[in-house]
Amino acid sequence: MSDISIPARQPTVPALDGVPMPQRMWAILTIALGLTLAVLDGGIANVALPTIAREVNTSPANSIWVVNAYQLAVTISLLPLASLGEIYGYRRIYQGGLVLFTVASLACAMSSSLTTLIMARMLQGLGAAGIMSVNSALIRFIYPRRWLGRGVGLNATVGSIASALGPSVASVILAVAPWPWLFAVNVPLGVLAAFIALRALPLTPLSGGKFDLASAGLQAVAFGTLLFGVSELGHGDSWVHVALELAIAAVSGFVLVVRQLSRTAPLLPVDLMRIPLFALSVATSVCSFMAQSISYVSVPFLFEHRFGLDQVKTGLLMTPWPLVVAVIAPFAGRMADKYPAGLLGGFGMGVMALGLLAVALLPDHPTMLDIAWRMTVCGIGFGFFNTPNNRAIILAAPPIRTGGASGMQATARLLGQSMGAALVALIFTAFPLDGTTVAMFIASGIAAMAAVVSFSRLAA
Repeated sequence: MSDISIPARQPTVPALDGVPMPQRMWAILTIALGLTLAVLDGGIANVALPTIAREVNTSPANSIWVVNAYQLAVTISLLPLASLGEIYGYRRIYQGGLVLFTVASLACAMSSSLTTLIMARMLQGLGAAGIMSVNSALIRFIYPRRWLGRGVGLNATVGSIASALGPSVASVILAVAPWPWLFAVNVPLGVLAAFIALRALPLTPLSGGKFDLASAGLQAVAFGTLLFGVSELGHGDSWVHVALELAIAAVSGFVLVVRQLSRTAPLLPVDLMRIPLFALSVATSVCSFMAQSISYVSVPFLFEHRFGLDQVKTGLLMTPWPLVVAVIAPFAGRMADKYPAGLLGGFGMGVMALGLLAVALLPDHPTMLDIAWRMTVCGIGFGFFNTPNNRAIILAAPPIRTGGASGMQATARLLGQSMGAALVALIFTAFPLDGTTVAMFIASGIAAMAAVVSFSRLAA
């Protein structure tokens, strides 16, 4: 067997400081494939919504549930699946997530009605949560500790590229095939990733605990109603409905926290939040992704409505941000192995705040270069922040609690993105004439706040 063959059997001892080559190479490949599938499908359906609505004979408003069902399933499943990873092994949860994601992708492709498509998308989101909830936890055991920053950086690069290419990939597929192929193309890649995962992913220590089903239910209610309430608040729905949903979220969240305080390995990692470095890193992550989400939602409106650019130019001018993040992430990961995350993250968020401020201050008739360099600065800042911050979240937790840290990392990202998008809707309603500019100023302020929180980690 050649030196690049996939190992035939797993070691019986859990990997504590990385796995040897070539197993490491294959493990990295399956992690990259799984993350690419999960990230692509988080947004790839957006492009096809008008086509899907027309072909399944439903309204555009109802078709949005094709996206919402996926996001909701991911959000409410991350922490429970991370907890299951600690109990039964991250490899099992990752493999199960890949298999479910692949089967659900086939079900999406075969759906002939909106109802069956939404149900399949919920299962697909559950599978994606299985992948993302333990993704970072597995990286901790795949790479030696001294190279963990590189591993997190590579992961960030893959995620950024997948996010940047999502709309383009969807457009190419739709240009040559009907919408079900958006999901059918996942099947062979999912099968390949699952096969590699079966033979290459390492064993990890098990917590020996029991799964807390009641806490999982409370967490689903708390996060689900919170996201619905924030979304409806942003879209100007009834204040009575919004208040009721936020009240349910608050009560169930309070009961959940009280329940978790007495547990040694809680599903909601309140034990890890007692670690200053972990808590500050999670707070910084929420703020950073909120600022990024506000920007991603607002910038297309700014470019098209204020500057009169077409969709093609808008897409091209938004590309520098994620592409620069993809380029910067590996270098930031190597630096994170040498320098504190508080320093790198604070610098990155400071640069991103300046970039967002520069976007907000664009003249009325900017050139392509005026816009491109500002988006590049934003990408440089986020690139220097993201990898070191993710590394800090994972390493701040004890090895046996890596699953909780990984789940909380993904949850912080989704909460920040959801709150950012809802805040944009509120801003656009309050400032109908110059909402995009106001949103960019607010995004800059939130990024600056994230920089302050990040620098505070130097004293933690």
